[in-house]
Formats: sequence, C-alpha cells, structure tokens
Amino acid sequence: MKTKSTKQESKRKFYLSEFSYFDGEYDVTFNIVDVDFDRQQITVAISRCGKITQDTFDLIRDEKGNLYFEYGKFYENKISHDDFEEVD
Repeated sequence: MKTKSTKQESKRKFYLSEFSYFDGEYDVTFNIVDVDFDRQQITVAISRCGKITQDTFDLIRDEKGNLYFEYGKFYENKISHDDFEEVD
C-alpha cells in the first residue's frame, strides 16, 4: 500500500502530463488534471476538434499491473497512464 507522501509524489508526477491520440478521425490530446489512487479514478482535460472538455474515468489495472482508462464512444480505446509525458 502506498503511503500518503508516495501518493502525493505520484500525483505531482502525472499532473498536467500530456498524451496525444488519433481516434481515427481527429487528434485528441489528454492532459491529466487529477489522479485519485484511493478511488482508482483519473480526471483529464480532453482537447478534440478545438473543443476542451473534462471527464473522470475509472482506472483499470491490467494483468501486468499497469493502470489504464477506457476512452471512446464505446470505451474501446485503452489509454495507459504510462503513455503520458511531462510537458513544459
């Protein structure tokens, strides 16, 4: 189990990290706003087609222990939190 300081360091590590994804029609950019490891949720700002929205998704752990969330109309796209990179 992670300690409170370890959780805070992890949150800082991912805060505003960015990931770009092509959904078959448009480039979609995700920026992490918050990661709640206790509730297993991630909140991201989503930029698509010049519009910015914010949404919260459940974090899911795969068989290797990696965390991801599902995105898309039918939640068919797996977006791993490890794919996000820190931007300046």
